[in-house]
Amino acid sequence: MTNPSSVNPAAFEGKNVIVTGAASGFGTAIAEQFAAGGANVVVADINAEGAAAVAGRLPRALPFTVDVAEPDQIKALIDFTVAEFGSIDVLANNAGAPHRICHALDIDIETWDRQFAINARSVFAATKYAVPHMPDGGVIVNTASISAIRPRPGRLAYNASKGAVETLTRALATELAPRIRVNAVNPVASPTGFVKLATGAAEMTPEDEAAIVAGIPMGRQAVPADVAAAVTFLASPAAEFLTGVCLDVDGGRSIQ
Repeated sequence: MTNPSSVNPAAFEGKNVIVTGAASGFGTAIAEQFAAGGANVVVADINAEGAAAVAGRLPRALPFTVDVAEPDQIKALIDFTVAEFGSIDVLANNAGAPHRICHALDIDIETWDRQFAINARSVFAATKYAVPHMPDGGVIVNTASISAIRPRPGRLAYNASKGAVETLTRALATELAPRIRVNAVNPVASPTGFVKLATGAAEMTPEDEAAIVAGIPMGRQAVPADVAAAVTFLASPAAEFLTGVCLDVDGGRSIQ
């Protein structure tokens, strides 16, 4: 597990939690942290084998295969969770995908549309379908990106879609308060497969890693446990007066 000790052992006791994109990276760490806090967790991912593996090593966890680019599949995820657990207390919209780094004008329309379907529309769809099943109130935590506020060249569609997640978070927070809180996290680059997908490289070179770290005052990339700790904090009673917050988990990158 990824440093689950940072969670109060009873912080989420009996709570029902959905984590999308939970078969790897940030999502796995988020699912682990919620499970460590006593939650019932649905481990949702397009990677069925990966979701099953993560759920299999957690207590009170179930896997579910979902392509978040497909609203009908998101609705099926919500229906499954309610059928198994009865209601939803926390929705962690973590699933996302980058596109290959390229000049803005070289992005085709299909790539643009798919980036928004996966990274932004999925957040709206999951919220739309989940909120009616939060009878006692609840919390939604979205994974945006530091790219939403500090965009880097070559990632236009990704940057824009994550900016949309920030706006969705704040707009939903105003409409769903006071019963439901909506927050987001903005992670900086992490040494996960996510960056490799964007670059097309099999592995990040030491030079690539050094270039990323050079822009982070804390002197390292984010690790999944950093993001999971922020997500579980925002979902916890300790953050009960926080809504519409987009928390930068970036080691100071955004202030450079």
